[in-house]
Amino acid sequence: MQCPSCQHSDSRVLESRSAEGGRSVRRRRECLECEHRFTTYERVETMPIVVIKRNGTREVFNRSKLLHGLLRASEKTGLEPSRIDLLVDDIELLLQQRQLRDISSQELGDLVLQQLRQLNEVAYVRFASVYGQFRGVGDFMATLASLQQDGSTPPELAGIG
Repeated sequence: MQCPSCQHSDSRVLESRSAEGGRSVRRRRECLECEHRFTTYERVETMPIVVIKRNGTREVFNRSKLLHGLLRASEKTGLEPSRIDLLVDDIELLLQQRQLRDISSQELGDLVLQQLRQLNEVAYVRFASVYGQFRGVGDFMATLASLQQDGSTPPELAGIG
C-alpha cells in the first residue's frame, strides 16, 4: 500500500477491524519509510447495478440518490436517519445478490416500498406518492385504505411501469 505522505510502497498493518457492518475491513497502517500513519479500507469489488427507467433510459444505481429520496420521505416522522441508512444498505445488498445486474425502476420502487412499509407508514405514503406519481387526493386515499388492510398492494402502485 502506497503511503499518502511520501508515496513509499511499503507499510505495515498496525490494526485491522471490521467496518460498515462487516462489509469492509478497516486497517491502520504505518509507512516503513517516513512512519506516517494512515487508514485504508478493503471492500469486495461489486459489479454495477443498472436501473432501467420508465422511459427506457439506463443509469447506474446511485445509492446516494435512493438515500436522499428516503430521507426526504421520512422527514419529521421520527424515523432515525441511521435506520434509513441501514434500509439502503439492505436494499443494495439484495441488489448485489441478484443474478441479473439490471433492475427496472418499478422493481426497485416496489422493493423500497416493501421495506419502508414495515418501518414507517407516513414515510411509506410520502415515498409512494412520488414513486407512484399520485395525481390527486384519491390516490392518497386509496393508499391509506390499503395500509389499513394488512398485506394488500395499493391499487395505484399495482400497475406502475
